[in-house]
Amino acid sequence: MKRPLVATGWILLTTIVLVFALVPLDPFLSQKAQGLPASIVAFNETITDFGRFGWMIYLSATALAAAFVVRRAAKQEPLQRKASTARDLAAYFLLTIGTASALVHTLKILVGRARPELFTELGAYSLTPFANTNLYESFPSGHSTAAGAFFGVFAMLLPKLRPLFLILALMIGVSRVIVGAHYPSDVAAGLLLGLWTSVMMAFLFARYGRLFHLGPGGWPLLGRSDQAK
Repeated sequence: MKRPLVATGWILLTTIVLVFALVPLDPFLSQKAQGLPASIVAFNETITDFGRFGWMIYLSATALAAAFVVRRAAKQEPLQRKASTARDLAAYFLLTIGTASALVHTLKILVGRARPELFTELGAYSLTPFANTNLYESFPSGHSTAAGAFFGVFAMLLPKLRPLFLILALMIGVSRVIVGAHYPSDVAAGLLLGLWTSVMMAFLFARYGRLFHLGPGGWPLLGRSDQAK
């Protein structure tokens, strides 16, 4: 457990720096974002719900069940190997998304930050832990966490396309500010929480020789090690 925590320390540090840097700017940036032209707001309203945990969990769970059935039913070894890989991929998605969902919803309840829609009444820094209402679950952003975890998985699987996945995750995160659902610091924390979860889950899979292996620098790389083949 020590190696993964050390290897992902930069994610924690980046989260702390970004959150503390953005918190003083939250009110200003939030109001500016919501004041953008109607066409931009409409576009972001269209894409923002991509960052929902529900469809990600449902899709990956369905894929996992299908791969498991095919693996059990397959008679030929090549098909069994492909089904095993599909099973591990689906399990990686499901466990990453599920863990990220559990973490972010726990933090939302513990922090209890009021959403931007309560800005006029309470300001940007009102905290009511254990309020048990969606209006006080702004930090971190759940949609951003889902996007960070989802695209973080793809970034671990396809490292050459990481810049693209970063842009896509940021688009979902920024949309949460534009539609008035979150402050920028909520989004930064959510994106990085999702990314951290995808990396930590890759370490876990590498530990058991599933889908990933630990490279020379101790970082999880896609594929099994030579020793495990």
